[in-house]
Amino acid sequence: MRKLIFASAVLFCLSLLTVQGQKAPDAGYPITPVPFTQVKVTPGTFWGQRLEASRNVTIPLAFSKCEETGRYTNFVNAAAHLQDPSKTFKVGGLSFDDTDPYKTIEGASYLLQTYPDKKLVAYIDSVLDIIAAAQEPDGYLYTSRTQNPRKPHEWSGPKRWVKEEDLSHELYNLGHMVEGAIAHYQATGSRKFLDIAIRYADCVVREVGPNAGQACVVPGHQIAEMALAKLYLATGERKYLDEAKFFLDYRGKTTIKHDYSQAHQPVVEQSEAVGHAVRAAYMYAGMADVAALTGDSAYIRAIDRIWENIVEKKLYITGGIGATSNGEAFGKNYELPNMSAYCETCAAIGNVYVNYRLFLLHGLSKYYDVLERTLYNGLISGVSLEGNGFFYPNPLESMGQHQRQPWFGCACCPSNICRFIPSLPGYVYAVKDGSVYVNLYLSNESELDVLGKRVELSQTTQYPWDGDIELTVKKNNVGAFALKLRIPGWVLGQVTPGSLYEYADDVRPGYRVTVNGKKVSGEMSGDGYLTIDRKWRKGDVVRIHFEMQPRTVRANRKVEADRGMVCVERGPLVYCSEWADNDFDVMSVLMNQKPEFTISNTTIADTPIKMLSTNAQTLDFDKSGRLTVTDVELRLIPYYAWCHRGSGKMRVWQAWDLSATNPGQPATLASESKISTSYESASLGAINDRLTPKDENDRSIPYFHWWPKNKSTEWLAYEFPRQSHVQSATVYWFDDGPWGGCRVPKSWRLLYKDASGEWSPVTGVKTYPVTKGEPCTVAFDPVETMGMKLEVTLPDDNSSGVFEWTVR
Repeated sequence: MRKLIFASAVLFCLSLLTVQGQKAPDAGYPITPVPFTQVKVTPGTFWGQRLEASRNVTIPLAFSKCEETGRYTNFVNAAAHLQDPSKTFKVGGLSFDDTDPYKTIEGASYLLQTYPDKKLVAYIDSVLDIIAAAQEPDGYLYTSRTQNPRKPHEWSGPKRWVKEEDLSHELYNLGHMVEGAIAHYQATGSRKFLDIAIRYADCVVREVGPNAGQACVVPGHQIAEMALAKLYLATGERKYLDEAKFFLDYRGKTTIKHDYSQAHQPVVEQSEAVGHAVRAAYMYAGMADVAALTGDSAYIRAIDRIWENIVEKKLYITGGIGATSNGEAFGKNYELPNMSAYCETCAAIGNVYVNYRLFLLHGLSKYYDVLERTLYNGLISGVSLEGNGFFYPNPLESMGQHQRQPWFGCACCPSNICRFIPSLPGYVYAVKDGSVYVNLYLSNESELDVLGKRVELSQTTQYPWDGDIELTVKKNNVGAFALKLRIPGWVLGQVTPGSLYEYADDVRPGYRVTVNGKKVSGEMSGDGYLTIDRKWRKGDVVRIHFEMQPRTVRANRKVEADRGMVCVERGPLVYCSEWADNDFDVMSVLMNQKPEFTISNTTIADTPIKMLSTNAQTLDFDKSGRLTVTDVELRLIPYYAWCHRGSGKMRVWQAWDLSATNPGQPATLASESKISTSYESASLGAINDRLTPKDENDRSIPYFHWWPKNKSTEWLAYEFPRQSHVQSATVYWFDDGPWGGCRVPKSWRLLYKDASGEWSPVTGVKTYPVTKGEPCTVAFDPVETMGMKLEVTLPDDNSSGVFEWTVR
């Protein structure tokens, strides 16, 4: 008999029922999640608006992109080949394109439990018909191979699993399929997607493993570990948990051993977060799941070590992780550049997964401090307030080269946002025995199971805009229970756990809690929660007040990129300065040593926000090279809201010491020129922004590139504002080898616009240097001209790029 699974969108409830109708194994976590289906977020509030945008904009957009970009076509083609093997198709795109429909179905399924929609159910059902038809008879489902088994996707390898540890993503696809299928079953009771996922999972269990005749490989991109643990809970089939544990236990022991995919050593021996940040976070979350289900304490000790490494040395103030675009990876300890910060949206989601699971294991509020910081800053920055614009990386500084995109060819971040935002209500509460944890503060109505009896709570608040929360007991069938209120770290004077960040001011915020108007006395326990243990009655009201003042934060001095700087935050929100609110160069600002702030209301994208303002100065060099100082009012907005009003300069960390200032430079002939190019790019302005790299490895400033072009002749041109006398030029080449796709050019030359308006080569040049990381200067016979052209011959196998091009 078919029964509905009652489970959290992200984790598992101990009351989970199997699809066979038998009670599932205990989830293993000491603390039980409250399913998102039991928490109804109040419309029109901070998070209500986000959920509505997801429902009305993001998920419909994602489904339309699956149609427009050929995601569904891949399944149709695979089905056509299965029906008639003589039919084959050219396989393009990416080897993990199949996951975009899976993730979007997952997000839509979460929404269906809050917003029933028969049309959406029918649409998903039609998509599942297409997916099911592409499944091979033994359960294998991977369109990058099935469309054309003899000439599969170039990343797939000649046969199953041989490239799994590299780029095939066969097991990654399985992971997202299982996650989506379980969510769909929860929402609809239909086994349609679940049976597809079980058949593929069974195929993997048969063919991948340590035994003779099996492919002894582990996922190149982790997520199957989490998914198979969840499938074990959903079905009661131990083989899925065993497969997840195999994937973890054999990592670092198979053919490929490198830190990019955390395969450099066995997982239980790891102590530092390395490699691709999304892969890493998914693996750490999977380790927590398997540890909870198997009792393997070695996993827990390893995750605890890695978590400490992240929060002490590798966590951005926004909660983002992943410092470098080279491998989309963690950097070295304390390597946290701002403009080149990668901080992929998917990595922020993974960071939430990890911290949530560690809370369920340990019950400490510090994990929610990191989770909340990530949630309100580095995660929701990845999707616009309207729900239709996305960031892949989330930098902490910009010269205007960053723009929100309507979609990406590699669409993992938008589709991941589709599945995460609707699951948010599942993070608000948790239960352990007779204790109810209140972890996030947002307006909602909830129904909780405490000791097998119902408790209904109502939460009303304007958080994160103010620190006043009203929690009302609407129904209580259990009698006495302990209400555990999380007191955020920012209230207690701790920016993040550890010593990576600290407050730079003398502000000492406090908090106050009352029950039915009477102040609650008592100390916080060591877990970071204020516990109120009493017999609760219907109508009891708990009022919480957190003092919420603007604060300045400084980083550990070992973080070179932030030395001598401060960032501003208020409550859980990190603030930034942006061009749209300031009529001066925000990069040239020097903050007062003891800044005072005013708070005002404004809107961005028709959404209300709180703006902060403070007195500051700008430093600029005039034309004679003299430093000038100008008093200004610096306005700051929440970081998540930047780049809604066009592209321009943005900064999270503001100069506080003179040593960290970046005075505005006087105009040059190049900076006053109009730029044109053979290849349009949002980063075109980098070539004349007067910023030059420190060395060949500097990624802290913008650059322009022609990627993915290669083996071609490209160009850049300056149109001068007036006839000018020019006799030299300097180019700083962008070369991101060995990881990236740009190298110094094969050759280059300079041309000038002659009196007839034609481009003519300059004369008198001895050589055109192409040295990586050095100024490549060319002197030539002087010319009087209205423009210069830089003509570049790209390498045969790579592209090229430019940090800066100056003319004199």
